[in-house]
Parts: sequence; structure tokens; C-alpha cells
Amino acid sequence: MVQSILIPMLLGFSVFMCGMKLMELALHRLGGPYLTRILERSTATPIHGLAIGTATTAFLQSSTAVTVIAIGMVNARLLTFPRTLGIILGTNIGTCITTELIGLNLNKLALPLLIVSIGLWLATALLGEIRLFPAIRSAGWIHSVRSSSVVLCGFSLLLTGMAMMQGVGPAVQESTMFAWFLDKADDSLWWGLAAGALLTAAVHSSAAVIGIIMGFVSLGAMPIEVGIAVVLGANIGTCATAILASIGGSKAGQYVAWSHVILNAGGALLFMPFIGELANLSAWISSSTSGQIAHTQTIFNILSSLIALPFCYLRVFRKLDPIIKH
Repeated sequence: MVQSILIPMLLGFSVFMCGMKLMELALHRLGGPYLTRILERSTATPIHGLAIGTATTAFLQSSTAVTVIAIGMVNARLLTFPRTLGIILGTNIGTCITTELIGLNLNKLALPLLIVSIGLWLATALLGEIRLFPAIRSAGWIHSVRSSSVVLCGFSLLLTGMAMMQGVGPAVQESTMFAWFLDKADDSLWWGLAAGALLTAAVHSSAAVIGIIMGFVSLGAMPIEVGIAVVLGANIGTCATAILASIGGSKAGQYVAWSHVILNAGGALLFMPFIGELANLSAWISSSTSGQIAHTQTIFNILSSLIALPFCYLRVFRKLDPIIKH
């Protein structure tokens, strides 16, 4: 079990997370100088916040990063708590880009993307640092190309790590613990919800957990209904990082973290009775089982955010924002 499951899973997870962090850091370097300014100026209403939260999360490929930034800005009194409500809703929508890309089964592109990224990085080194062409040494686009090459490298590592983690599927399928879990999940899908929440809270990456579930479902090792329950649980588990980031901060910052919990946990509990309908809808959209898991995540997050959006306009929240004129 250690050699066939644990070691390959840990190696794959390490490569996956390395790729995620490379993408996040490089994208933050590209857009970071403008991110705080955009969040501060473009969140006058919840619908504006939702749009900005969606766009910034889709760009940074990390809902956790945007949520933590919002908490930090509230703690620094650059934003008020009500202005983050729309951002939180938007982060859930924007994060679906990652799972949709994983659901496309682009693993064969990992090596070509890695080669292209290395080539681009070496080109920027030749042009910008070795002074091969002094006339363009200080060109601003060189830094953008270099950051973009790191983004490509991170994405290729993400695909590689995902392929490694999904490769242990047959061995996991034969394990007694997995059989025990499936027996429990057949009796009650709440076991899948709990497993998704705990796994995501432990590894701090809902994308990694959902990617593994895509592999299991595509192999036929897990019923899609159980996979959807795990996906709903993963959305709850992803709140753990925001809660940790809010510890020791202001009350307003803690409100931001707990609003994230209420949105994800409330949405998961709301949609648990409709897992069959989610499975049917995702099957109608795509014939690929891994794609169906990705689409379920997208449908769930969009519907949850749209259902919660009207509540952000309640007067009780608007009174907490001294900038808004009543």
C-alpha cells in the first residue's frame, strides 16, 4: 500500500501543489500591483464585487488567495466587510476555471507546455540578463513574458501531478479501506460530503481533491453521485484556509472568513438532496465523466453565488458600510 498508493500519491500531490503555487505567484506578479487598487475601487455594490471576485480569481487561479487578500484589506481598513461579500461570491465562480481545465484531460500537453515554458524563460534570460541584445535589455515586455513562462511551467507541473495522483486509481480501487468507504457512501452520500471536506481541509486544495475524484470516477471506481458529494464537501473544506488567515485579525476580517463558510457550507447542504439532478444535468452537458464532475462544480458554485447575491443587498449589511449613502 505504501509503495503502490501512498508514495506515488504524495509525489503527485507535491508536483501538483508546486505547479499551483508557481502559477499563483507568477500571476500575482503580473497582476498584483493592480489587484489591490481594483478591489478597493470596484466593489461599490455586491454585483460589482462578484464580477471583480470572479475575474481576479480566474486570473490568479486561487480563490483562497483572493479571499485572504480581501481579509487582509479589511483588517487594514482598506475595505469594509460589506464590500467583500460580492468578492466572496465571485471567488467561488472564478475558481471553477481550474477544475474545468483539469476536466478537459489535457495531461498529454504537460511535456510540450513544459518545453515551451523553458524555452520562453531561456529567451528572456538571453535578452534581458546576458545582454545578448543590449538595445532591448530594458524592455518591459520581457518581464511579462518571463512571468508567463512560469505560469505555463506551473500549469504543466499541475497536469503532471494530476496524472500521477490519478495513476494510483487502480491500486486504491483494490484497497479494503476504499471498499469500506464506498459501502458507507452507498448507504449515505453524507460520507462523501464529510470525506471531501476533511481531505480538502487537510491538503488546502479543493482542486487537488476534485482532480483525484475525476480520476476515480473516470475509471469507474467511484459512482458519480458519490463523486459529486465529495465535490460538495471539498467546497466546505476549502474554507479552512480563510478561517486560519482570519485568526488574530479584526472582527470585520473574521466576518469575511465566516461569510465564506456560510456560503459554501450552506450551498453544499442546500444541494445535497439534489445530487441526482446535478448528475443528470452534468451528464446532459458532457459525456465525459471527468468533465461531468468539473461541470457539477461549476453549476454548484454559480447557482450558490446567484442564490446568495440578493442577501448581500440587505440593509443590515449596507448599514455596516459608512461609505454608502443611505
